[in-house]
Amino acid sequence: MKMVALALFGALLAVPGSATAGEPPQNFAVQASPQPLPEIQFQDGDGQPKTLADFSGKIVLLNIWATWCAPCRKEMPTLDRLQAKLGGPDFEVVALSMDRGGPDKVKKFFAEIGIEHLALNIDTSGKAMFTLGAPGLPMTLLIDRQGKEVGRLIGPAEWDAPDMADFIRSYFAAN
Repeated sequence: MKMVALALFGALLAVPGSATAGEPPQNFAVQASPQPLPEIQFQDGDGQPKTLADFSGKIVLLNIWATWCAPCRKEMPTLDRLQAKLGGPDFEVVALSMDRGGPDKVKKFFAEIGIEHLALNIDTSGKAMFTLGAPGLPMTLLIDRQGKEVGRLIGPAEWDAPDMADFIRSYFAAN
């Protein structure tokens, strides 16, 4: 009986609200085990070719977005703040633009809204979006140090919100 009471008390503490450290925030779908990702190719702001393998050894938050996507535009400053807060040798936010207008369009947008901590990455072909199975924009994947998908969130989020930052911190502290 005592165990049942403790289980009920624990269940009451777990009633939906904000996530606690280590728990994925609402709408963040975590894989049962990390899944291999197909290879994608894109360019950095200098036009140099890049792939996800270039980030091997880091935990990556890959955000697929575009300047013409209103929810993407709104969440971009939160991604910039998350990169400022957590970015370093173990973690990087990789914002991958699907803009066909090229890097100048993205640079202009970054300047307009004050993006300072995100590197410019672009796939003008849009192939990465389809290769990764994005049903729309934005879509964000959490990728482990071996380049495998840990989970994804479809739609916008407040990436620098305390529950999101705590979840990401706890993930890379454990991995």
